[in-house]
Amino acid sequence: MTNQLLSREAKAAPRTVGAAPAPAADSLPLWKRLFATSDDRAALVLRLVLGGVMLPHGAQKVFGWFGGGGLSGTMEFFTGPMGIPAPFAALAIAAESLGALALLAGAGTRVAALGIAGVMAGAVAMVHLPHGFFMNWFGNQKGEGFEYHLLALGIAAALVVRGGGAWSVDRRIARV
Repeated sequence: MTNQLLSREAKAAPRTVGAAPAPAADSLPLWKRLFATSDDRAALVLRLVLGGVMLPHGAQKVFGWFGGGGLSGTMEFFTGPMGIPAPFAALAIAAESLGALALLAGAGTRVAALGIAGVMAGAVAMVHLPHGFFMNWFGNQKGEGFEYHLLALGIAAALVVRGGGAWSVDRRIARV
């Protein structure tokens, strides 16, 4: 019996003398779980890449930069030919613009990444799926495939699970 207790204690994680055990994730308030993240540098890289790639797309939709339609043109296109209800169109534009900025800062990373994932899933379902997997590198297809969107979805999923990682506003908020 004593050997069994000793072997269990030996397997337990080491504790610093006088340190309180870390609270279980389930015992944290919801808002703290939303912002909780480790000092994960891989999450930092994923967050900066996804935010940096999405920001120009958001700027197209909001400001008309990089050949985009601007806010009114994008809303007209989304609600007209695309048939997207105005609230969802506005959310998609916000996800690509404000969500990208939030990712760059690591502020509300999980929410921003979830919003971008929703936009990417919608883009695949509504536009890119009929054109196959591959992007239109050589101009041989009638449209773009969905490989880019799968990459963005994968990165977004990792950020929803891991959080913003190192150097994120989320990490600062969770410490409060």
